[in-house]
Amino acid sequence: MADDRTTSPSSSLGRRLGVAAALAAAALAGVAVWILIPPSIEKTFELGASVDPALVERGRVVARLGDCVACHTMPGGPEMAGGRALETPMGTIWSTNITPDPKTGLGGWSFGAFDRAMRKGVAADGHRLYPAMPYPSYAKVSDDDMKALWAYLVKGVEPVAKPNRAAAMHFPFDQRFGLAFWNAVFLDATPFAPDPTKDAAWNRGAYLVQSLGHCGACHTPRGLGFQEKAMSEKGANGGLFLAGETVENWNAVNLRDLWPVADTVEFLKTGRNRFATAGGGMAEVVLHSTQGVSDEDLTAIATYMKALPTDRPRVVVAATGRAPETTFTTRGGLAYAQFCTDCHRPDGAGVSGVFPPLAGNPAVSAKDPASLVHVTLTGGTTAATASHPRPWTMPGFARLSDREIAEILSFVRENWGGGAGPVGEAEVKAARATLDPKIDASPFETPRLADLLAQPNKDQLVRGMRLNAETRDLLPHNVGDDLNCTSCHLNAGTVADGSPYVGITAFFPSYQLRAGRVITMEDRINGCFFRSMNGKPLDPASDDMKAMIAYFEWMKGETKAGDKVPGRGVGKVDPSIRPDPANGEKIYAAQCAVCHGKDGEGLKDTAGKIVYPPLWGDRSFNIGAGMARTYTAAAFVKRNMPIGFHAKFPLGQGGLSDQEAVDVAEYFSHMPRPDFAAKVKDWPKDPKPKDARY
Repeated sequence: MADDRTTSPSSSLGRRLGVAAALAAAALAGVAVWILIPPSIEKTFELGASVDPALVERGRVVARLGDCVACHTMPGGPEMAGGRALETPMGTIWSTNITPDPKTGLGGWSFGAFDRAMRKGVAADGHRLYPAMPYPSYAKVSDDDMKALWAYLVKGVEPVAKPNRAAAMHFPFDQRFGLAFWNAVFLDATPFAPDPTKDAAWNRGAYLVQSLGHCGACHTPRGLGFQEKAMSEKGANGGLFLAGETVENWNAVNLRDLWPVADTVEFLKTGRNRFATAGGGMAEVVLHSTQGVSDEDLTAIATYMKALPTDRPRVVVAATGRAPETTFTTRGGLAYAQFCTDCHRPDGAGVSGVFPPLAGNPAVSAKDPASLVHVTLTGGTTAATASHPRPWTMPGFARLSDREIAEILSFVRENWGGGAGPVGEAEVKAARATLDPKIDASPFETPRLADLLAQPNKDQLVRGMRLNAETRDLLPHNVGDDLNCTSCHLNAGTVADGSPYVGITAFFPSYQLRAGRVITMEDRINGCFFRSMNGKPLDPASDDMKAMIAYFEWMKGETKAGDKVPGRGVGKVDPSIRPDPANGEKIYAAQCAVCHGKDGEGLKDTAGKIVYPPLWGDRSFNIGAGMARTYTAAAFVKRNMPIGFHAKFPLGQGGLSDQEAVDVAEYFSHMPRPDFAAKVKDWPKDPKPKDARY
């Protein structure tokens, strides 16, 4: 999923901990300035037994704008009770309990102490906070919003007795007194001041971005002291504010004049727009914060960002509706065709509302390809928002070599990067060493389509591959519906348990029960044209048939008849499972309709071209196809559908239980579809399967 993202909360905080590291070292070198601040502070706002509910509710909104929950809630833990581990090269710190528990949380604090911590990074007992807490940004929060936030944390959050863990920082980074020097040099605690020359929306957006939103923490370049070079658009360095930064192997993009206002609002509200999809840390920001922010405030944020001038204008690259010319003539293009087109499409357009585009995506056109490399190695998951409740996962492709990833990403940037440079193998290698991504341990060795170019008959092999991937377009007289071979043989027949072609020609000629005779590879191919594609046979002597056979023969490799090929076929499900089509209808609506249509009609792009095939109706496979049988379809569904469901290489495919797969297969396989005139000739000698449609 190629997308522009900020860091995750842990990595973002870890990045900012570099400040503490540098300053602690400086302090030990004797350059620190000791600033004494008494542990007690005069109370400026005291909460009584009763607090106006409206103030608490306003504080809830402020807390959402500040995304407090993201850092102060550990995965699966009680809200705001802290305990989230923040790993850094200098050691580990854990976020603190900010519930109103009197012993372990904020219950024993005064508002004055809270206000000081938020604005100056000094806790109630006088110890200094690491700048993982973005107090340089929170210093700009208005007094009224700070009081509301305090009211919410004390009266609107359930107290949780959860002790805080002491930071486990390595020496000398465990010495906090150097932070006083850093504050003296870099901290500007002046509250936000509106610009009288700007309108209300601009000023509201500026306030939210600079203070509660703390967007600059990731998107503004850092100086030698790891300080943000600018905290607003004003001043000598104001042009650097939100101008982009590389953070923990992510490219936090230049937000200045990035998108039109409506597109920025859509992104912050839903986690996606026509240019990109949020992932990683930005997905968490959308999940916990921006999706719940009012449209008025989101519009203000977008208005402010749009108004910021930049000397790095947004690159506009539109999808052309066709694959780039080098798709089938370069290693990067063929690898993209194999591993990326099912989600991001041959023209880089993505799938609206599902998979992000590459054309026009700022992660693709960014000068620094860090985000592309990161997400390709480690994968990512989209935010589950109210408008898009089903998250989509991009698997990590760490199983591919550094060279292969560099080739794919260079192809992507060459065609949709608007002049962005190639990605080097060394860049991928360095990122891999830092990120240490998990590698799929499947015994199935995925054939690499890029290796076709090394064969003496490469043109024939590439044609055979394309006939599988683009069957409907290249053989319109033979295909009678809206399917391609790859509708069932995923990624041009290279996916384990996705009916791969690996070793297939070693098992033909062979006896087929349905035909009641020994059939050839050509017979098997034409069976698919007759049934799955509801069409006409391909001339066995034609160049196209020879190309398909050559492609399958290349897939055979060293396989011999009788060998066991891991991942061959689609597996099986227990045929004793009784299908529940009513439940299948529910599963279809929840997991399948987004790609195959509410009424099984398939999914088309804006030009009317089929993206994902119909599962029933006149343009789907006929009743003679294997997918029209409940248990055959269920086996395929269990291992291959839906895609983007989890992190399984290479499509995030599969994930339903046996019962769910049987239920949904029974539902869609028995919907109306074309007849098969030659059905009377099937199973002339052998017993007919119990789930046959005729």
